Amino acid sequence: MKPIQINSQLFSANRERLKKLLPKNSVVVLNANDILPTNADGTILNVPNADLFYLTGAIQEETILVLAPDAFDENHREMLFIRESSDLLAIWEGHKLSKDEARKISGIKNVHYLAEFPSLFRQVMCECDQAFLNSNEHQRAAVEVETRDARFVRRDARTGKIFSVVRLVHAAEDKMNAQAANRPLV
Repeated sequence: MKPIQINSQLFSANRERLKKLLPKNSVVVLNANDILPTNADGTILNVPNADLFYLTGAIQEETILVLAPDAFDENHREMLFIRESSDLLAIWEGHKLSKDEARKISGIKNVHYLAEFPSLFRQVMCECDQAFLNSNEHQRAAVEVETRDARFVRRDARTGKIFSVVRLVHAAEDKMNAQAANRPLV
């Protein structure tokens, strides 16, 4: 089934609302959900990360969104990292987004391949005071399988910065709704 085309302005507006709620010199990192294996060489269909989709429209595995609204380099303020495709990958796994397709879907101008993530992320982290990552904080959640976000914290985010792991999009929405209703957030 082919996904419905959604105007990228919706995702741009969602990112703008989130950026208004962030403290100065913050960075946001969102990872796509993993493709889960079944047995042998089988996999379960990709279930998109709802928060990543809300902010980008991207439903491709291994995608990473980095938002750093106060980054010195304007090209680092919104970055989307995608998996680089090849003819062989297309045969075995199906079509993967090109940089142009990712730009069109998300409205993000700065789309990079994953190989560029470590160096660009390090540059952004050197400028920020606080980082926000996604986390499932539901009190009854029994997390038996480590998520891509949890692996990112454990393995990739070793920069010495203090990380605030939050239910990023939902917490921002709660704050925005409370402000709109002129009532304190409880």
